[in-house]
Amino acid sequence: MSTKPSPPPGIGRRRQTAAEEALDANALELFARIAQAGSFAQAARDLGLTRAAISRRIAAIEAAVGLTLFARSTRSLGLTEAGRRLHTRARAVREAAESARLALRHTRDQLDGTLRISATASFGRHVLAPLLARFQAQHPAVRYELFFTDRRVDLLREGVDIAFRVTSTPPEAWVAQPVLRFEVRAYGAGNQPPLLNPQDLASTPLLLLGQGEEPFASQWLHRDGRREHVALQASAWGSDLDGLVALARHGAGIVLAPDFAAEPFAAGPPTAAPAPEAHEAPLLRNVLPDWRLELGLDTVQALTLPLPAGSDTARALVRFVRDALLLPAPR
Repeated sequence: MSTKPSPPPGIGRRRQTAAEEALDANALELFARIAQAGSFAQAARDLGLTRAAISRRIAAIEAAVGLTLFARSTRSLGLTEAGRRLHTRARAVREAAESARLALRHTRDQLDGTLRISATASFGRHVLAPLLARFQAQHPAVRYELFFTDRRVDLLREGVDIAFRVTSTPPEAWVAQPVLRFEVRAYGAGNQPPLLNPQDLASTPLLLLGQGEEPFASQWLHRDGRREHVALQASAWGSDLDGLVALARHGAGIVLAPDFAAEPFAAGPPTAAPAPEAHEAPLLRNVLPDWRLELGLDTVQALTLPLPAGSDTARALVRFVRDALLLPAPR
């Protein structure tokens, strides 16, 4: 019995062109997802990639097909006429891929694995810990190794999966998603009378995070837009914010703290809260309710590794935290 010989490599089959390779199913789904997101930054967060990686992929597709697919400006991202024609086909590919993933997800809807999580101590204790308990109730197979510390953790060296950091310049190699906006305000013991304006802080014992013996030049913003500049001198300082908050609760002075670290101990207005019993934990009160300290830092960011290094479980937890704190990722 004779068999038909196989053709030599490259004979009898057509080699794909660069344009065909550039528009495979993965590229079409990526294109459709970016078009749906409306920005490279949002698409990068949705896909667990860096913005630079998204830009490179689209540039490669446009170069291969010889057409500009996106109309870019400093504020928006739209589709060109060629992009709109391609989007009709690409959207069908994306929907088919999502349907396939959804079918598989129904067969395995529980996340698992061990997450190494780093967070600033106050955010970790007062905000993240309750959310982790809720997340674990939904996904009991997930385990956690926690680093709640104000020490700056080396994310790569220490093998961290998620880092929650107060930063305005997250590292470019990580995918950053804002999860919590906060304000820094002045808090004193529950029986501390309100201050008239920030200038009163100059004559008040102050508890300042990281502040040494040198005066600290602060800028305060009123809700009506007024600003005050005050030189502050610490009576106690250090790297443990929760320790400074505890000192303030016991009447040692006024602490400047983000609201998420102080509000768990906050009392109501002076006329509405009865004096605490002797056995009750001391409370805090915002002593400058119309003012906030301007530091240039007002956001907790969740940092994860881009795919494929980053895990689906880590991304799911970040989405859970962001949704629970009612802070959608910005476009």
